Amino acid sequence: MSENVGKDSQAYYDKMTKTPLAKLIITLGIPTTISMLVTSIYNMADTYFVGTLGESAQGATGILFTLQAIIQAVAFMLGQGSGTMVSKALADKDQKEASEYVSTAFFTGVGMGVVLMVGGLLFLTPFMRLLGSTETILPYARQYGICVLASCPFTIGSFVLNNNLRYEGKAFYAMIGLVTGGVLNIFGDYMLIRIFSLGVLGAGISTAVSQFISFLILLYFFRKMAQSSIRVSLFSRRAEVLLTISRVGFPALIRQGLSSASSGLLNNLTRPYGDAAIAAMSVVNRFSAFVMCVGLGIGQGYQPVASFNYQAKEYKRVKRGLLITMGVGMAFISCLAVPGLLFSQQIVYLFQKSGEVMAIGVFALRCACVGVMFLPLSVPVNMLFQSIRKPAVSSFLSLLRSGLMFIPTLLITTRLWGLLGIQISQPLADVLTGLASVPFTVVFLRKKDFT
Repeated sequence: MSENVGKDSQAYYDKMTKTPLAKLIITLGIPTTISMLVTSIYNMADTYFVGTLGESAQGATGILFTLQAIIQAVAFMLGQGSGTMVSKALADKDQKEASEYVSTAFFTGVGMGVVLMVGGLLFLTPFMRLLGSTETILPYARQYGICVLASCPFTIGSFVLNNNLRYEGKAFYAMIGLVTGGVLNIFGDYMLIRIFSLGVLGAGISTAVSQFISFLILLYFFRKMAQSSIRVSLFSRRAEVLLTISRVGFPALIRQGLSSASSGLLNNLTRPYGDAAIAAMSVVNRFSAFVMCVGLGIGQGYQPVASFNYQAKEYKRVKRGLLITMGVGMAFISCLAVPGLLFSQQIVYLFQKSGEVMAIGVFALRCACVGVMFLPLSVPVNMLFQSIRKPAVSSFLSLLRSGLMFIPTLLITTRLWGLLGIQISQPLADVLTGLASVPFTVVFLRKKDFT
């Protein structure tokens, strides 16, 4: 048994340190990208099917998009924090330590999911209003919100499992779990909304069921494929283990948490312009998230490569990997952003045919497609510093897009130009974030002393 474990460890070590970088990053990044794209597609499917029910119902998907971002913030912090430490432990060929980190993250995540579920359900109405719901959107947001909150423990558990499978080089199996849930969600939306006429509640039930099935599939693959193990007995009672996971994963919490906070602020600032404006920005944000998945997916494919090779002192591979990730991300994002720019009117019309929504959404989508072209300048370097356990730098970079750049930009442009400011704020923040990240990339690439 120990001999087989040793062979597995050595084979994994050779794979991460000797496989050609472009092949390794793309091999790990493509399944992750597909997973995120399918997840984004089923989010857009919710937007599409719910959009047939009217502007207010579609506005509810924008409100719940913010709630889902909050849940994902917790999940990514635990998943990427533990995944980074698992990768480090496996580079040192210490499977017991790897198992301790992933077990602690998994059970902590499920527990936090239960707390968030109970708290959210107890204060559902004020929570939905806090996220930007109007009185006409509120009944739909409540129906959808109950289902999203009920599935919260399984959602967080799924993301922890998914991230740790990725960091162990099992991105293909992580993809199967998320893709299966995504396809089931799309099918469920069609059946429950179109066939059984359950409306927004049907979309929520479909989302909750698909998250539960994804959780079961990912748990099965983790037990079968991962080098580390998840067991209650391996849950660490040492505060330093959870603190380390939280510290290393904190940039991911900032990325997702600020995304939810800024999304809530956007909803509240858009509210005076009516349900049509909220619905239009919901469509734009869903499509932007879809395009952004490519940059995040390739970046997440690079994360285990950076983490493992940094620990193995293969610093040249870390540097070359960063440049490859930026180039591949730019090529892939362009393949989606350019058509989005050219066919903005058709895309918005697909989701919502209201003339008022079209008038607001088309221009906003064109601006968004320009902004996302700058993501390859910021996302890979942010993920690099998180993966090499430099949380202070990574946290600062995470603060930029949805915090230091977006929130002031949103407040200033909205005050100056009203609805136009809302439409251009996120793309402008994306451009500024990309440019601000360039010096960090240059300094790292020139760095010679990594001690």
